[in-house]
Amino acid sequence: MASDATPLVIRHDNGGVCTLTLNRPKARNALSLAMIDAMTDHLDAIAKDPSARVVVLAGAGSAFCAGHDLKELKDNPDPAETQALFSRCSDMMMRLVRLPQPVIAKVHGVATAAGCQLVATADLAVAGKSAKFATPGVNIGLFCTTPSVAVSRTVSRKKAMEMLLTGEPITATAAEAMGLINSAVPDDDLDKTVDALGKLIASKSAHILSIGKKAFYEQIEKPMADSYVYASSVMAQNMLEDDCTEGIAAFVEKRAPNWRT
Repeated sequence: MASDATPLVIRHDNGGVCTLTLNRPKARNALSLAMIDAMTDHLDAIAKDPSARVVVLAGAGSAFCAGHDLKELKDNPDPAETQALFSRCSDMMMRLVRLPQPVIAKVHGVATAAGCQLVATADLAVAGKSAKFATPGVNIGLFCTTPSVAVSRTVSRKKAMEMLLTGEPITATAAEAMGLINSAVPDDDLDKTVDALGKLIASKSAHILSIGKKAFYEQIEKPMADSYVYASSVMAQNMLEDDCTEGIAAFVEKRAPNWRT
């Protein structure tokens, strides 16, 4: 457990890019209940902060995130406490999805179990080529059921089931090929690649990005015909936004847009 002087999640803001760093390096950033609650508090604050335009998830030390804290689970076998932990973790994952700002996972080392779930839940993910990904719960008799929710919505069913049934780790190159991450880059290039991506997204209209992110996750769960009805309505409303008027004018006038948000 980190002391008050060593927060479990560290926030750093730079030019509209807000980095949240999981900070239990000795435990490979395993998600304790306290860390989940700390992340939830940060996400609630960021959701209301107009200066935060993009969120980057990172891990301190040698790993991105090794999943849930198995020692904590073992030491607290009460079913009610276990249910509360998984429920609060699921709630935190949904906060990432519902966050107005785009979320980028910056992955190094390992991202296993709930750590892999974090990667799959993020809107975008970039990893160093030495990173490894796994849903290894089956190896210890605890099937990665909650991670499967995010993983199965990010990669094909066959690939998701292969990860879940075997528990075997996959490389960053394989994760890129199956769509679990956007790109695998040389380890030395990870920071600058994510920095550039974050700054690029932060240069867009924050309000329009929030409209688009919400609409993306709403439409993707609907039947196709219903998705088109919903998406058409969103685009029609989007056309009325000040930043859309400005963006179209800037395009026609061949100048950079001056976003209001």
